Amino acid sequence: MFALADSRMEASFDDALRVGAKAATILSPLMIEGETGSLLKDRVRDKANAAGMVLCGANCMGFYNFLDGVRLCGFETRENLRPGPIALMTHSGSIFGALIDCEERLDFSIAVSSGQELNVTLADYIDYALTRPETRVIGLFMEAARDGAGFRKALAKAAARNIPVVALKVGRTGKSAELAVSHSGALVGDDGAYEAVFDAYGVHRVHSVEELAFTLMMFAQGREAAAGGLVSIHDSGGERGLMLDLADDANVPFAELAPETLQMLADTLDPGLPPVNPLDAWGTGHDYERIFSDCFSAMMHDPATALGAVVVDRAMKGAVPYQYSNILYGHAAESGKPMFLVSNHQGSGESTDAVRLTRDGYPVIDSVPGFLRGARALLDHRDRQSRPAGTPPQPPARAVADWTERLKTPAPFDEAEGLALLDSFSVPVVASRKARTVPEVLDAASRLGYPLVLKTAMPGIAHKSDVGGVRVGIDNEAALLDAYADMSARLGPLVLLAPMVGGPKVEMLLGMVADAQFGPIVTIAMGGVHAELLHDRVTALPPFSSGEALRLIGKLKLRKLLDGLRGEPALDIAALCEAASNFSVLAAALGGTGPGQIAAIDVNPVIVRPSGVVAVDALVEIARPSE
Repeated sequence: MFALADSRMEASFDDALRVGAKAATILSPLMIEGETGSLLKDRVRDKANAAGMVLCGANCMGFYNFLDGVRLCGFETRENLRPGPIALMTHSGSIFGALIDCEERLDFSIAVSSGQELNVTLADYIDYALTRPETRVIGLFMEAARDGAGFRKALAKAAARNIPVVALKVGRTGKSAELAVSHSGALVGDDGAYEAVFDAYGVHRVHSVEELAFTLMMFAQGREAAAGGLVSIHDSGGERGLMLDLADDANVPFAELAPETLQMLADTLDPGLPPVNPLDAWGTGHDYERIFSDCFSAMMHDPATALGAVVVDRAMKGAVPYQYSNILYGHAAESGKPMFLVSNHQGSGESTDAVRLTRDGYPVIDSVPGFLRGARALLDHRDRQSRPAGTPPQPPARAVADWTERLKTPAPFDEAEGLALLDSFSVPVVASRKARTVPEVLDAASRLGYPLVLKTAMPGIAHKSDVGGVRVGIDNEAALLDAYADMSARLGPLVLLAPMVGGPKVEMLLGMVADAQFGPIVTIAMGGVHAELLHDRVTALPPFSSGEALRLIGKLKLRKLLDGLRGEPALDIAALCEAASNFSVLAAALGGTGPGQIAAIDVNPVIVRPSGVVAVDALVEIARPSE
């Protein structure tokens, strides 16, 4: 372990190599002020790689392997650390210290501050944690995956072994200028690729350190959520109402209790208290310990209950009221379902009972929103096990071969060629014809029929509507000639004509962006001119089945528009799912950042009708050779 000034590092590192050291932890950042040319960090990494040495760091806090009693950290820690079921990997040394030193309810198998990850990355640490049977849940605080392929492989291994992964990924609000050319790039941004990867492998994403800590506690207790929803018991009507509001925000459903359970509650509660879930069980206070225990036990044993919570506030000096902790140790525990003691606020005190309860398998959670985020994660983990896998279509071999050959030439795609690309992968497209003279325009109109859409097809114009390059609703020859005269004078003579798609419809967007780390990322979004304004989108790793497309579309905020509102007919969601699945096959086959690959595709809009879908515009960007 190197805990030296960087000015002394290289000579000492060479000494370690000479005696055959095969692993090292480096705390310092490996930066020398004013250094030019070959950098110290690069030299150390290259020497380690040549010697087959693995490095933790540099610029890290070290690691703890509690299972084997190996601790390499440059700072003091609490004395009562003990092995546990949580594996933690973090890019932040401060978070490393905070979760290990300040929170006795978290017990770790291994914990790593990975720093710069010179030659060992998060993927390697996850893979190692999965070799240890003691690891029950993995927690990540991450800035980026430095080994995208390895990261995906490690997450796939965790999913296959049913080990939950909880991730706090920072940097999700960044903007990527490189992706700004296409709508899809703007929608995906810097974070959409991680959303797609996390969704594909069932990673539970949290958005604060509090949520990370509590969700890890909740998974570490070891019992999986059963079928059904949440039950909670309270000693306050106001806090019961708060739970209802916050659970709705967190999309955590409450269990629909059986009539016999509700009758048992009614027979047990003080007069005037409604037998409902969530339950306010505090009436006169007379015999409340028995009332709470009997009611909560009945609720936990109900077949519609997945998990339960006793939601009460801490007592003086932060103590956990023993009357309520006894409920968790009582008959309710026989249900075998996850149970938690939850308070709205911890206060400034502390309680050894909170640590004892948590270690006994009944985590004490000091935040209702934090508890609900963890509850949602437990339910999602349960539901993933029964998610239909589905099989994506096979890529059409002839189309793959033809377009692979076409992509060897760097000539840009125009819209007509983009539509032809979609059509060859069985994504339905609108009929269209190109023209560059008045006679050709009139001939195209006679073949396609009115009403028409007229769009510029001049090279280099990516977003036609931004420059007045789209005219819709052209319903006669005079209007067509007038539109063509204006457009050709302003933008150039080459145009594309297509029939209008009328009737009830919703505009959607299908997109693909090739991410440098994770490869092609598919986007499904509400489309048209509002695609970026609404930002109602989901991302996914291709290829995927039509069944998976249905699940993804179900996550859109405006999903209900497809069902038909205010007397409008329902739209053809099945056709949309099939088109999205076929598009994902195209993305997987031809998308990428290397030569001869497609960097981005916009299909906007894809018009969804009561019967069928049709793509009416396509923008294709070929990957540019790296400088």
